[in-house]
Amino acid sequence: MNTGKIVIVDDEKMVTSAFKTLFKVEGFNDIHLFNSPCEALAFLKDNIPDLIISDFIMPEMNGLEFLREAKKLYPEVSMILLTGYADKENAIRAINEVGLYKYIEKPWDNDDLLMNIRNGIERSHLLENLRNKIEELEQAKIQLQEYSANLEKIVAERTAELQEANKKLSGIINYCADGIVILDGCGHILQVNPACENMTGLSCDALCKKRFQEIAYSNVKEFNSSQNNKSGEIFGLGEDNFEILLRDYYIVNSLSGIHSPVEISFAMISSDDNAPDKFVGVIRDVSVQKEAEKLRDDFIATLTHDMRTPLLAAIQTLKFFLEGAIGELDEKQKVLLSTMLQSNEDLLGLVNALLEVYRFESGQLTLCKTAFSVKDLVDQCYSELKPLADKKELSFDLIYEIPNNLHIMADRAEIKRVITNLCGNAINYTNKRGKISVLTKSQNGDFIFSVTDNGNGIPQSDIPNLFKRFSQGTARKRSTGTGLGLYLSRQIIEAHNGKIWVDSKLDKGSEFSFILTDVVTDGKIKERQVSNG
Repeated sequence: MNTGKIVIVDDEKMVTSAFKTLFKVEGFNDIHLFNSPCEALAFLKDNIPDLIISDFIMPEMNGLEFLREAKKLYPEVSMILLTGYADKENAIRAINEVGLYKYIEKPWDNDDLLMNIRNGIERSHLLENLRNKIEELEQAKIQLQEYSANLEKIVAERTAELQEANKKLSGIINYCADGIVILDGCGHILQVNPACENMTGLSCDALCKKRFQEIAYSNVKEFNSSQNNKSGEIFGLGEDNFEILLRDYYIVNSLSGIHSPVEISFAMISSDDNAPDKFVGVIRDVSVQKEAEKLRDDFIATLTHDMRTPLLAAIQTLKFFLEGAIGELDEKQKVLLSTMLQSNEDLLGLVNALLEVYRFESGQLTLCKTAFSVKDLVDQCYSELKPLADKKELSFDLIYEIPNNLHIMADRAEIKRVITNLCGNAINYTNKRGKISVLTKSQNGDFIFSVTDNGNGIPQSDIPNLFKRFSQGTARKRSTGTGLGLYLSRQIIEAHNGKIWVDSKLDKGSEFSFILTDVVTDGKIKERQVSNG
């Protein structure tokens, strides 16, 4: 079916009737025929046509005048002028002046007429679509201009915010009392702040030619003797390790020669692209803190040392009383004196533990290493602790995966202190009728010791604090101990260049272990004292 609204104007009714018949035969059904151009204009004001066909010679107004008015209403609509042969020049002038689509001479050929009508309707649709697209483009252009203006405003505001944030950040970095350093994944220094320059006595340019291991070290002795110091441990961090805190480190000032104690916090700088890893480090001078800690420790050491003499005197006096030095005691007196004796001995144990801590931390303790039998030492510790295990009806087993004559080179008294402490803790924290296993083994010159229990276990949140001073294992229940046993054990093992650790699961038990590396020696060697310097 042919579509399109067609308006035909001709003052001769015979012509409009012929059009009506032709369009009906060809399937056009939206046809509007007028014999008066004025009536046609009135219709056009309220109806949008797809094609207008007009005769040239008409009494009210000629076709040129009519089509000129119609063009004002609908510029894109195709218009065809019907003219006689004599009016051909006027028709051509009308095409040029008005912008007509076609002129057709009378009499016309129906096929040619129908082809021009269909083409005219299609042309009107194309021009209408083109106009709509142009309007859409104009609207889009306006929106784009508005968006561009808003974008420029947003960019300007964001740029101002970033500049202000960068200004504040630069101020924080430049005036921060702590040193700030940025490193690549291999430890090369990329950038530092003024505080870092002041700490090291070097300029930013000089520092950026160095690796971090060249300006930081874990202790003076290690720094002077080896370039492979512990500061290398911070590099090569994986995705599971974004932060690390280094304690007991030193920074050397190349101008003054001062070795300043520092704490260094490192964190990975995140990046959305595939750029190499970078790390930012904050270096805090803890000289004042260290001095205060030393004064405190010296005070505690002096105080605890002075307390030993009266405590020993009190303990010895109570023992004399209990042994009947002043006569026979009744049962009530014995209970009271025994309680006092136990309290004084506990207090003496705390004093001795505090003194040991001070000796380790101040570097005043010199290990007396000897070659001794591991089995003899473990058997001795086991014999001393067995009565305590029997009292709780514990299964207390020894497992040896070592030769009977295995000897190690270490401080026997200090290693005995560690083994006794670990086994004693297992006995204390294992429920009645529980199970404890002690394992000793050697591997490639290393000595490994572990004690396993099926006690209550330790929450994972408490494990990082286990080997710190005055930590008592778990926040769930405070024990009656000093909280120094595991701390001292760690100090002793680390003084032997070993490592101590714990694996624990809540309500299933714990396993405390330590390893001493390269300590296994000939089992036939005679015991001899060796100083570690």
